[in-house]
Amino acid sequence: MRFALLALLGLAACNPQSSAPPPEVELPAIPMDTMKEATRVLSSDEFEGRAPGTPGEKKTLDYLVQQFQKAGLQPGNNGSWFQDVPLVAITAKNVSALTFTGGSQPISLNYGPEFVAGTYRVTPKIAVKDSDVVFVGYGINAPEKGWNDYAGVDVKGKTVVILINDPDWQTAEAKGEFNGRAMTYYGRWTYKYEEAARQGAAAAIIVHQTEPAAYGWNVVQSSWTGEQQVADAANGHADQSAAIGWIQLDKAKLLFASGGQDFDKLAAAAKTKGFKAVPIGSVKASLSFDNDIRKHASKNVIGILPGAKRPEEYVLYTAHWDHLGRCEKAPDGDDICNGAIDNATGTAALIALAQANKAAGAPDRSLVFIAVTAEESGLLGSKYYGDNPVFLHAKTVGGVNMDALNMTPPAKNVIVVGKGKSGLDAYLDRALAKQGRTAGMEPTPEKGFYYRSDHFMLAKHGVPMLYFDAGDDLIEGGKSAGKAAAMDYEKNRYHGPKDQYDPAWNWSGVEKDLQIYYAVGRMLAMSAEWPNWVDGDEFRGIRDKSREGAK
Repeated sequence: MRFALLALLGLAACNPQSSAPPPEVELPAIPMDTMKEATRVLSSDEFEGRAPGTPGEKKTLDYLVQQFQKAGLQPGNNGSWFQDVPLVAITAKNVSALTFTGGSQPISLNYGPEFVAGTYRVTPKIAVKDSDVVFVGYGINAPEKGWNDYAGVDVKGKTVVILINDPDWQTAEAKGEFNGRAMTYYGRWTYKYEEAARQGAAAAIIVHQTEPAAYGWNVVQSSWTGEQQVADAANGHADQSAAIGWIQLDKAKLLFASGGQDFDKLAAAAKTKGFKAVPIGSVKASLSFDNDIRKHASKNVIGILPGAKRPEEYVLYTAHWDHLGRCEKAPDGDDICNGAIDNATGTAALIALAQANKAAGAPDRSLVFIAVTAEESGLLGSKYYGDNPVFLHAKTVGGVNMDALNMTPPAKNVIVVGKGKSGLDAYLDRALAKQGRTAGMEPTPEKGFYYRSDHFMLAKHGVPMLYFDAGDDLIEGGKSAGKAAAMDYEKNRYHGPKDQYDPAWNWSGVEKDLQIYYAVGRMLAMSAEWPNWVDGDEFRGIRDKSREGAK
C-alpha cells in the first residue's frame, strides 16, 4: 500500500471512535430574531422561490454574503464568498402525450396529472419512438448481493418501467437483503435512472406509489415540471437515457393490462431474488419534447470562522439555500414555491449559528459555513463541493447538515437520520443530555432520508456528517401529535406553494434544536479527536484511506 509509513504514523487518526469523550460545551442563547428575520426574508415572494440561475438566486447570494459578513465570518474560498457550480437549466416544452401502442388498447397519458418526464441530456430535442417496453422490477443491479434485475435481458433502446424503493421495503424491521424497511441507495430514484442509463435504456419510467416513494403525486408533479437543473458535463450527458420520468400507479396498471400482464403479480414477483425482467407484450412507447437550454454558474456560499489553535482542521455546517422557484399553481393561483421550511430555515440557521459561534470566540478548529445550491435538483451543489472540496476531506473533521427545521413544539427527542453510523452520535448524545432529551431512530426509514440531503455527498467522500430532524415525541401530545404535525407538513406544504413563512409559528422547538446543532459543531471544533464511521459502515474504508496521508 502506498504511504505505508504515513499510514502507520496516522493509525491514531484512523481510530474507529474517538478515544476521549467530547469536550464540555455550554448551550448558548440562540439569536432567534436573526433566525426569524432571515427565514422571513429568504422565503418572501421577492425571492421567487430561490431557484438557481434566476433573479432569486442573485438576491439570495447578496443577502447571505451580507449576513455572513455581519455575523463576523470571513470569505471561505481563497478570499471569495463563492464557489462556482456549473449547471445547465433545462425546461421541457411542447411535451407530447406519453403513448403506448401495440397492446390490447392504445393508451395516451397527459403530461402533469398522469405522467411527468424530463432528461439529463443537454440537447434541444428528445424523441423516443416505438420503443419496446420492459418491466425490470426494482431496476437494481447489486453484484455484492447477487441481485440483478437486468440479468438475461437487453434493454438497449427500450423503455424500462421500474418500481420505487427496495424489494424488501415492506419488511417490518430494518433487516434483510436491502436493510428491510430502511431504504438503501438502490431504492432511490436517482440510482434507478443511473442504472437504466448504464444498461442502455432509451427511457426510464418509475411507477409512483405514495408509501414507498414517501410523497404524493403532487410532489412529483411540482418537482418535475418547469425548469430543471443538471450538472454541466463535457459530453452533455449523452450517456444518459433520453427520457426519465414517473407514471401514476393506475396508469401503470392499465399499461400492463394492455400488454397482457398483471401489475400486482409482477410487482410481487419482483420482490424475490432471481426475478427476470418481463417484456410488456408487444407494447411500444413514444414520447417527445423540446428543451430550452441555459448554461449558468450557480454558487455555493462559503464563510469561515478561523480556528485559534488548529485552523487547518475544519468542521462544517451545511444547508441548501435553493428551492423550486416558480412551480405548479395552487388552487388559489399561487405559483411560487417559497420553501420557507425547506430550506429557508436551514439557511437562516447558518447565519444564526455563525453569530452564536462568533460571540463565543474562535474555537480551536475552524468552523466552515456552507450554503449549497441545487439540492432540490439532486444534491448538485454539495456533490460539486464533495468532488471539488475547498477544504481537503482529509482535513475535515466532520460536520452537521440542516435541512428543513420543522415548526413543531418542543420534543423529548430528536430523530437521527442514519443513527449508529459514526462516532458523531456520542457528540449528539452529550449535547442532548444537557436538555434532558434523547436521540431516536427514524420512524420511517423506508423513506430514504439519508440519501436525500446534502450530508450524503460529503459522506460519500468519507467525511462524517450528522443529520437529524425535529423530534417526533412531543412534550405535549407525545408521538401521536408529532406524527400528525409531520403528516400535515408533508401533505399540505412540502414542495408546494404553501410552504410559506407564518408570523404565528411556534419557534420554541427550533430554538432547542439549534442549541444542539451549535453544541455538536462546537464540540467538534474544540476537540482534538477525529470521529470515524463505525466498523463495517459503507463509508468507513473511504475515510480511512483519506486520512492515511494526513499529518
